[in-house]
Amino acid sequence: MSSKGTHRRRRLRGPVVIAAVLGASGLVALLGPGLHSADAAELCNGRKARTLHFRTGEVRVYRDKGYVCAVAVADKAGTPQAMSVTVQARGSAAVADQGTFKYHAGPVKVHAGHRCVWVRGKIGDKSVSSGWILC
Repeated sequence: MSSKGTHRRRRLRGPVVIAAVLGASGLVALLGPGLHSADAAELCNGRKARTLHFRTGEVRVYRDKGYVCAVAVADKAGTPQAMSVTVQARGSAAVADQGTFKYHAGPVKVHAGHRCVWVRGKIGDKSVSSGWILC
């Protein structure tokens, strides 16, 4: 390969990287400031076990090595509103996060081992309750 071909490749790398960065930043701008699936996965370790949908949002439930983690995510992200998420392993006390948040309540994490868990979420005046799951 000639040095001219190598030089051309180097010259194009800068504009390509700049275009990729600008494209990615434009994509983020289009998606808006809400909590996306990747963001929720960063809050809770493990694999997604359930998603509990309700009118004002959803509760995402994750499992990892005997632990269960949950996050309540608002559909209308960015607007401060009352939110809560609760996880209770059968036979143990419930653990909750509640307050006024813009994007999500939680994460809330409990050690469940092989026990069932009950997950609740509330955003605004709407809520969801799972019953005993992940048994």
